[in-house]
Amino acid sequence: MRVLLTGATGFVGRHTIPLLAAHGHTVRAALRNPQDGPWEPAVVEPAVVGDIGSGTDWTAALVGIDAVIHMAARVHVMRDKATDPLAEFRRVNTAGTIRLAAQAATAGVKRFVFLSSIKAMVDESRPAPLDEATAPDPHSPYGISKLEAERGLAAISARTGMEVVVIRPPLVYGPGAAGNMRALVKLVATGLPLPLGGIHNRRSLIYVGNLADAVVTVLEHPDAAGRTFLVQDGEPVSTAELVRTIAEALGRPARLVPVPRGLMALGAALTGTRAVFDRLAGTLTVDDGPIRKRLGWRPPHDLASGLRATAEWFKASRG
Repeated sequence: MRVLLTGATGFVGRHTIPLLAAHGHTVRAALRNPQDGPWEPAVVEPAVVGDIGSGTDWTAALVGIDAVIHMAARVHVMRDKATDPLAEFRRVNTAGTIRLAAQAATAGVKRFVFLSSIKAMVDESRPAPLDEATAPDPHSPYGISKLEAERGLAAISARTGMEVVVIRPPLVYGPGAAGNMRALVKLVATGLPLPLGGIHNRRSLIYVGNLADAVVTVLEHPDAAGRTFLVQDGEPVSTAELVRTIAEALGRPARLVPVPRGLMALGAALTGTRAVFDRLAGTLTVDDGPIRKRLGWRPPHDLASGLRATAEWFKASRG
């Protein structure tokens, strides 16, 4: 297949390109700037489209394309400086996605794979696993924009017949990761005592190599059409278990102090770090049974090997 990939220079995109090439697909990377890259000419054909929004012209980038994998997005940020964050998220994530999909359908694209997010469903902890039947109820601007994009894609698919597949990943980690996972790895690497030993939550995660593999699977599998899939590495882990595994991968001791959860919550509330505490201590798990049963997908990497690769990258990046 000839595949147009957006977000090719991003964290997940960089891991997806070699897998697409290994499966025999030709990749055209949609880029904001001509200098983005570099690329191996035999692997990636660049196509400069500029900023993504409601006015982006995708015509030239879509010529001869069989399928689109849309990963580019305005990502969730903790301290958004935009005057109207929801409008900014909608401009890129909702209007930009719908614009691309509409032009893709007109160009005769057969399948459109959309990398959404678990935040299109919920923004906070949930005691029960999320599954396909869970009613989405996002509250963050990012989550709202992603869900609106999903609904816009469904309408385009119903109108044009273009096959749409949606993937909603939880927290993604791996070499090159930024945000929460990099911060946690950096914290564990200090060897300082961490007051997380009393947290017995459960979190679903997905290694970036597993997510890339899932993306290629839904791109190729005929039974993926029209479906929304949740994905994860395997069994959820607690934050304490995650710290121990990261510490082992880094060759550092895991110094976990069992501070009572209620005391930690109070301290977080008093210091204005409640959102950080909720992410560390909350439970959020997903049921990925449908993609495993319907498509026969199995993640090629387990949590331990994924965290080892992440730790090795972190150590190398520090020089």
